[in-house]
This record gives sequence, C-alpha cells and structure tokens, in this order.
Amino acid sequence: MTAIAVYPGSFDPVTNGHLDIIERSAKVFDKVVVAVLHNRNKVPLFTVEERVQMLKESTSYIGNIEVDSFNGLLVDYVREKGAATIVRGLRAVSDFEYELQAASINRKLDADVETFFMMTNNQYSYLSSSIVKEVAKYQADVKELVPLPVQKALQEKYSHLTE
Repeated sequence: MTAIAVYPGSFDPVTNGHLDIIERSAKVFDKVVVAVLHNRNKVPLFTVEERVQMLKESTSYIGNIEVDSFNGLLVDYVREKGAATIVRGLRAVSDFEYELQAASINRKLDADVETFFMMTNNQYSYLSSSIVKEVAKYQADVKELVPLPVQKALQEKYSHLTE
C-alpha cells in the first residue's frame, strides 16, 4: 500500500520553511500532494495558478511530489487523492492551538484521516508568507527566505513600487 499524504496551504508565496516541510515529508511518505487552497478568507498576492506554478518549479527536484489545488473541505480532498494523512508544519507554540483545532475537526469529519505535525527547522521558525511579502514590498533581499522562482515572482509583483 502506498502512503500518500496531503500538505495543504495557501502558499502565498511558498517559503523556504514550506520547502523544509515538503522535503522532509517526502522522505516519510511515498507520495506527498502539495495542495494550494482556494482560501476565500484571504486576499492573495498571487493567483492559485501562479502559486501552483511556483511550487512546481520550486519542488521539481523532489521525485515524489505532486502539486495541485483544491476548493472545499480538506478531508474531502484527502479522500479524493487516496491519502490518509494531512501534513502540517509548526513553527512555534502559537501555531499549535490553531492546528490542533483544525486536526480535531478533520478527525471528527473523517476518523480515518490522521494529521502529521512536523516542526520546521529552527532557522525558519520566524518565517511566514506574510513576512516575506512585507520584506519584498520594500525591495529588500528575500533570497534567503524563498526559492529562486518565488524571488523572481516577488520582484516582478513589486517592481511597480519603484517606478
């Protein structure tokens, strides 16, 4: 039996912290589906299509990764992909409360779906997509924070601010 996991998120944009979780989960599971959520509660900088493309470019060196997007309930998507595990990254204790609630409701909706928590590497514990966008907006160097395709996309998005 193939162990398939889904790593969902907004990934607006994908950061090196996200990549850390993707790389490490790819060592644990036979296949990891990195799934970009259509989040109606957020106004994203990048379209879903742009985020999917950046993720594909940023993870192309990892053989057992699939990049996709989804709408609706995560547990429905997990079932659709034939997965039994949701991967969630934790940066700090503050993430745990939200993630515990999400894992609990997912478990209530489908008792066969497990949530696998991974602590991010300490060097990325401060890193979030929001921080990356704030730094990039002021044309500061983000090459230590995001993969190259994201760095280029951020420069393009925010280039109009210097004109």
